[in-house]
Amino acid sequence: MDENTDPNRLIAIVLDETSIGRAPPDVEHERAVAVYDLIEENAFKPVGQPDGPYRLDLSLVERRLVFDISSEADEPLVTHILSLTPFRKIVKDYFLICESYYEAIKTGSPNRIEAIDMGRRGVHNEGSRLLMDRLDGKIIVDFDTARRLFTLVCVLHWRG
Repeated sequence: MDENTDPNRLIAIVLDETSIGRAPPDVEHERAVAVYDLIEENAFKPVGQPDGPYRLDLSLVERRLVFDISSEADEPLVTHILSLTPFRKIVKDYFLICESYYEAIKTGSPNRIEAIDMGRRGVHNEGSRLLMDRLDGKIIVDFDTARRLFTLVCVLHWRG
């Protein structure tokens, strides 16, 4: 089924400014890009809920990511709370390897850049699998959606 006609997808994502806060313009831009990419292409189905499409409000409460999921008509469906503690090390590793990647782009050889990028993708994949595991039994997502969600989790941590 075409991605855009599958009802089990996200059509809107709102980041709670009160709990997540505003960030510098470059970080806000990265957040907007992550949200856009996720909405553009995703597979998302809360377990035990009627078919979508869905709206997702994300907030942070005591180092936990709160998924408030509602219907297309904005009727509340379910809330899932995900501890971010298991992601702390992998997000830190991801940021460190991204810094190395950006530095290598300036001065490194193509082979070095490619090697660092492979490592970056590997860490990103590891974070995506962890996110899928943490959502298991709550929200069904495919790997590409988990990758885009993990990107969003990362940019929510980024302070610029």
